Amino acid sequence: MANTKVENFLELVLRSGLVEKAALDAHLDRIIQQHGEQILFDPPQLADQLVQAGLLTRWQSQKLLEGRHRGFFLDKYKLLDHLGSGGMSSVYLAEHVLMNRRVAIKVLPKERVNDSSYLARFHREAQAAAALDHPHIVRAYDVGNEGNIHFLVMEYVEGQDLQAIVREQGPLAPISAAEYIHQAALGLDYAHRAGLIHRDVKPGNLLVDKNGTVKILDLGLARFTGEEQASLTLAYDENVLGTADYLAPEQAINSHGVDARADIYSLGCTLYYLLTGHPPFAEGTLPQRLMAHQKQPPPSIKKERPDVPDDLIRICMRMMAKKPSGRYQTMAEVADALADWLTAHGKPTDSSSQRAKRKGKSPSGSGALPAAKPLRAKPLEEPEAVRPASDSALTETAKEKQSPTIAVRLPGTQSSRSGSDKLKRLPQAKPLHEAPPEELVFDWGPPASVAARFTAAKPTLPPAKAFLDPHRMPIWLWGVLIGGLILSVILVILLIVLF
Repeated sequence: MANTKVENFLELVLRSGLVEKAALDAHLDRIIQQHGEQILFDPPQLADQLVQAGLLTRWQSQKLLEGRHRGFFLDKYKLLDHLGSGGMSSVYLAEHVLMNRRVAIKVLPKERVNDSSYLARFHREAQAAAALDHPHIVRAYDVGNEGNIHFLVMEYVEGQDLQAIVREQGPLAPISAAEYIHQAALGLDYAHRAGLIHRDVKPGNLLVDKNGTVKILDLGLARFTGEEQASLTLAYDENVLGTADYLAPEQAINSHGVDARADIYSLGCTLYYLLTGHPPFAEGTLPQRLMAHQKQPPPSIKKERPDVPDDLIRICMRMMAKKPSGRYQTMAEVADALADWLTAHGKPTDSSSQRAKRKGKSPSGSGALPAAKPLRAKPLEEPEAVRPASDSALTETAKEKQSPTIAVRLPGTQSSRSGSDKLKRLPQAKPLHEAPPEELVFDWGPPASVAARFTAAKPTLPPAKAFLDPHRMPIWLWGVLIGGLILSVILVILLIVLF
């Protein structure tokens, strides 16, 4: 007989809705057969067995052992694990209850719901993520709320962010650092061309999956460059947004006025971090670090990493130029510079894949139509001189040379492989300018043929009849006739009155 604690634990499991009763009873019988009834007196060990059986996740079992049975479902998603928390949200690993697809769900804390600034940023991230579809940007699947719980459903990336990788492994090799930043530049270039500026590029927002692919996430501070989109920094009087250690000098002054070159500076600071293991200005208070980004040159990478090539350091320093005009002007230029550097150091990149990524297509090209080949017109040949002859005297080949034809196949004919059937050839129509303009008349009667309407001779009238034809008489002649008629009437009246 199970003790009270185990009974409470099993009751919480059933009340949570994570496991059906039939499945739980069946697994309990197997567990008792393998470990004996003493396991019914040890809730943590029983929970561990349920985890190994795949009925619960480790995070779910811990919450159940703490006496919690609610909060495991959010709309149509089942929460499996807690991936992390930040100042603005918490992220969970979840699974669609019907499709069994694993996703990441970002949940806005309840205490932030009443803060209109945070809620607006949360919705802005959903809009920004939904507007982008690129292999180097985390995709957004859904957004919604359940009561006062607002959430964003995103692509789940199994891997680590670059900040965690450097913390565990130390500074990266120059080739690896350049590869990661090159991929991030491709994704950011696509976002910039779509009209979005990230404004919070940093190692913690660049995920690396198990295949080594970089994915950009956290578009909560992204700004649409179009004037029709309101600026959150203006709406809530927030002039500075971003992370201080990676903040562009102009962004520290006014975040809503920056352009894509602010992201280039932040990505340069990220490259500096990957090569040295720390941000460019890691010492001092927050105001001191912000001022260092404004005034001071970054400490030399060469002193800490003599193995880093000078040309890679030059790329990093140009990305981190204090004035925006001194940096690369587009993220595409950054991607090209890093691609050239990788090629020169024995790690070439696929140029075709690079172009596809910039256009938002998968490197594999799945689902994309092949590019159409351009049509090339064959050069016109001078027509060969042909002696005048009757149709009976001309051969079929001579006829084709004398008058270009269009070959068509009538329905129901056989293939021309046997050679028995022949293509019907239609004569090429002559341009209209070859026919005299005076021959074009409209004949509303029933013509013998369509061509008769345009080839029938124009009818003419004899000169006298044409002159007296009321439809052809000029206006001045009409005036003379009417005037003469009026005078005649007046004379007749005078004669009657007088005589």
